[in-house]
Amino acid sequence: MSKPVCVISEHDFVASIADALQYVAVYHPPSFVRALAESYMAEDSPAARDAIAQILINSKMAAYGRRPICQDTGTVNVFVKIGMGARIDSTRPLSELVNDAVRRAYTNPDPLRASIIRDPLFDRTNTRDNTPAVVHFDMIAGDCVTVTVAAKGGGSENKAKFANLDPAASVADWVVQTVETLGAGWCPPGLLGIGVGGSAEKAMCMAKEALLEPIDMSELLRRGPSSKLEEMRIEIYDRVNALGVGAQGLGGLTTVVDVKIRSFPCHAASKPVGLIPQCAADRHVTFTLDGSGPAQLTPPDLSLWPDIPMGDQAKAARRVNLDALTRADVATWRAGEALLLSGRMLTGRDAAHQRLVSMIEAGEPLPIDLRDRAIYYVGPVGAAPGEVVGPAGPTTSTRMDGFTDAVLSATGLLVMIGKAERGPAAIDAIRRHGAAYLIAVGGAAYLVSKAIKSARVLAFADLGMEAIHEFVVEDMPVTVAVDASGESIHHTGPSRWRRPVITRSARRMVEEASPIP
Repeated sequence: MSKPVCVISEHDFVASIADALQYVAVYHPPSFVRALAESYMAEDSPAARDAIAQILINSKMAAYGRRPICQDTGTVNVFVKIGMGARIDSTRPLSELVNDAVRRAYTNPDPLRASIIRDPLFDRTNTRDNTPAVVHFDMIAGDCVTVTVAAKGGGSENKAKFANLDPAASVADWVVQTVETLGAGWCPPGLLGIGVGGSAEKAMCMAKEALLEPIDMSELLRRGPSSKLEEMRIEIYDRVNALGVGAQGLGGLTTVVDVKIRSFPCHAASKPVGLIPQCAADRHVTFTLDGSGPAQLTPPDLSLWPDIPMGDQAKAARRVNLDALTRADVATWRAGEALLLSGRMLTGRDAAHQRLVSMIEAGEPLPIDLRDRAIYYVGPVGAAPGEVVGPAGPTTSTRMDGFTDAVLSATGLLVMIGKAERGPAAIDAIRRHGAAYLIAVGGAAYLVSKAIKSARVLAFADLGMEAIHEFVVEDMPVTVAVDASGESIHHTGPSRWRRPVITRSARRMVEEASPIP
């Protein structure tokens, strides 16, 4: 006699994924909060400790206020494992059901930022509802449907890497050398997902799924490794942190809080390796549907978050009036210095910069005056009732590097604000024009939004979240990343905090010279 099939209704499947997307936008996984709190307590670098403090404070504020942790509410990744004894009661394709859930989550009741563009090659028009999602599914033993929902930000996804190594090559060496080239655009501290084996697409998919495992590095270090795979996790964890990249690339002890590795059999001539970093906006949840109704997602215990005051660095920051800013003032700022910004600033990201430069090249008048102004690289979440603007953290600034010299030369722009390092050409342009580049903490978007007292669209409204806004801010915390002389904190900070690698074993810890030149 055949076993009855477990039937999951279409409504329960769609509603559960929609609820999960709202959930992960607001709550960090508890294991990430615990790991980050441990990193905060252990961090010796004042700048990195302050950055971690802002991320934790932002996370707690987002949990209490039920607002997104980060303005980049991500590309939706959904992993569906369907038991052979289960059935979803629908005639529609699985991806269509998932996209219905995404559409519901990103447009109602608490809008999340839509970041997905329909055509990646040509017109790059925003779909306005964050569809379509990236959907993976597998048929497994059992009579339930298990779903993992994740929202992956663009900054860390852009740093994903793949290599087909020689069979004798060291995976650990490749990972460490690769991470050193990633800069801070992936918004550390975070974690690394590594997939080894299979084929190119299998390795990358394993790397992505590895990121969805609970963080347990502290427990692993306490008990010691019990397999070669765990030894490799610890080795990569130690060596990456020894690079000194630190939180937000400012230099410090913690760059990753965990390293996750999955493997699969592969061809004897190959060793495919996928590497995907996860930023500080670690967002995912797993639930199981058994036919009894939609998933019930319980918020984390709010006592999980530590009580952390704003760091001493923020208290001692120099206050800056953006409405009276001069080139002479900017010339006195020094890389690594903390500032609190008040006054009016403009916003603009990739699409706005591309349009501005096209107008400059065509000799057309610009819709806004940038002279002696500051521009913030941001695409905020839409405001909820009672808000001036939704979460508004910085985007990766290197994407604006190709526009920097043209904009500085033609407009008299004085200050740029974003996250992560700038490339050599952009730094040279900043130095030649006596400008400055500041960073806000990526992963502290809700905290940053509380410094914004008013917001209005000034130009390019058709670009949606990429339109040029004017923000009025009060005491917005930033750090000078590149000063008017061209000194970069992303060069000096990691160099200062780089240290010899610590190799652990069950019995001893041996200090040895770093193999990375």
